[in-house]
Amino acid sequence: MSSSVQYKKVPKSMDGVPSGGTSGGTNGSPNGNGPSGDGTSNGSPGYAWANPSEADAAGHIIDTRPQYIKTIQNSIRILKKYARFVGPGLMVSVSYMDPGNFSTAVAAGSAHRYKLLFSVLVTNILAAFWQCLCAKLGAVTGLDLAQNCRKHLPPNLNLLLYILAEVAIIATDLAEVVGTAISLNILFKVPLPLGVILTVIDVLVVLIAYRPNGSLKLVRWFEAFVSLLVFATVVCFAIELFSVHIESVGDVFKGFLPSKAVFEGDGLYLSLAILGATVMPHSLYLGSGVVQPRLRDYDIKEGNYHPSQNDEDNNHDNYKPSIDAIHDTLNYTVAELLVSLFTVALFVNCSILIVSGATLYGVTSNNAQEADLFTIYNLLSDTLSKTAGTIFVLALLFSGQSAGIVCTLSGQMVSEGFLNWTVAPALRRALTRVVAITPCLILVLVAGRNGLSGALNASQVVLSLLLPFVSAPLIYFTSNKHIMKVPLTIDCSQDSSNSFTLQDLSLNNVDSSSPAPTDSTLLPQETGDDEVDTNSRNNEVPLTNNNNEPIQYKDFSNSIPTTIIAVAVWLFISGLNFYLLISFSSGQDVHL
Repeated sequence: MSSSVQYKKVPKSMDGVPSGGTSGGTNGSPNGNGPSGDGTSNGSPGYAWANPSEADAAGHIIDTRPQYIKTIQNSIRILKKYARFVGPGLMVSVSYMDPGNFSTAVAAGSAHRYKLLFSVLVTNILAAFWQCLCAKLGAVTGLDLAQNCRKHLPPNLNLLLYILAEVAIIATDLAEVVGTAISLNILFKVPLPLGVILTVIDVLVVLIAYRPNGSLKLVRWFEAFVSLLVFATVVCFAIELFSVHIESVGDVFKGFLPSKAVFEGDGLYLSLAILGATVMPHSLYLGSGVVQPRLRDYDIKEGNYHPSQNDEDNNHDNYKPSIDAIHDTLNYTVAELLVSLFTVALFVNCSILIVSGATLYGVTSNNAQEADLFTIYNLLSDTLSKTAGTIFVLALLFSGQSAGIVCTLSGQMVSEGFLNWTVAPALRRALTRVVAITPCLILVLVAGRNGLSGALNASQVVLSLLLPFVSAPLIYFTSNKHIMKVPLTIDCSQDSSNSFTLQDLSLNNVDSSSPAPTDSTLLPQETGDDEVDTNSRNNEVPLTNNNNEPIQYKDFSNSIPTTIIAVAVWLFISGLNFYLLISFSSGQDVHL
């Protein structure tokens, strides 16, 4: 790991050369990339840029640039690096603005105007918390949630979780397929069965463009395509939002504060519906899986990881990110994720609710709470304008298509992660999509338009029921010190200031010739048999280095407060979803 370069002001001699020696190379630094060493003052009278080799005995020089220059350059550097991480968060945000979110937000806005914006905000915060845990799990272990289940859980439990996850994928994909089919029917008069079949196109895009185990460049192109669909959805709702008449902007902002409407009457029920439509199981698998390409790209470029064709074909099951890769990517990954969720996803969901509250609140004909996506389009067209209705359907098309693509990726991660299929990746993805789309096609052929709303309700019940089962392993893995530890070693080539560089003790590059560092954040290797995963014993790093000294690890597991919060959130969401399930079974209904 290279140390940061520092510069120091050195008084000039009369001939313009820094005192204490002669000027350095052409660019005044050993590598030719530093500031000029030609002896000029660079705007600082009496001083010149020191040659790094002549700065001091330790080989360091000190930066004399003005503070505002350093701040600007550091900000530009951070923004440039952040730009390299844009993509995964936008893909995850798609899961939080699919057709299921459309109808719940419309129902909430038409019934309570802006008062349930608080529920949308709280739901987004809960979703962001889960996704941060997913990003950390994927970044530290190098495996997604499904792969971690196969590696660390008993086979029978792993199989049960796979079945539940596959059911969740089918239930999720139902909303995406139905939303896309409805939008095609309204816009282009495409029959619903044909509209369902046309959604297979997104699989073709996935098969052609997405190679999660290959080049990062192809992955980024695919992320850009999905981001384009997300951007189109945002533009549609921005137009919709600015086209409606809002009597009081203050009422909109008050909606983000807790009120009695959230807890009285059907307000609680609608809030639970928003929660159930937002925090969905497949987003957890996706969030833990989309972070790996940048980690692998870092380690490949640094020579820490040399994947074989077998590794690429089997999802890099033996890959363990280096400590440097984790430090380089984790914070930026989490930041990009939070920015995407609290800008794109939150904006879209709030816009839907605000538009419906401004236009549909108080409408007595065609009760908005009982309106499906067809009647919502008709209501917007009648109460606002035909253009507003069309823009709503376009947003439905863009979000349904992007959500369908993302759901297919989640299904791929689930099947590959839990089962470790050995068939070709293209065939795996095609089979995943066929399994998900077949129930939708049967439903449309049998029930037609009248059965679509009920199907969306049923899918919401399934997702609410399955969420606790999917999120429980996430909490367990991220709180487990054995799973969330990363091996460390000291690079003996420390600089002259005696600062040490910590590098990954990977399976491919084992540097065990140095003594282990001592630090309160590092964990010793557990030696008990119950701490070792027998399913992956062959992939464990050695218990000791070549000098028979214990290998040290850095602990990335959840802190005690984070674990307490995670368990509390799990109990809270599970309880609310259980209440929602009871409400459905007792005859209450919100068309989602």
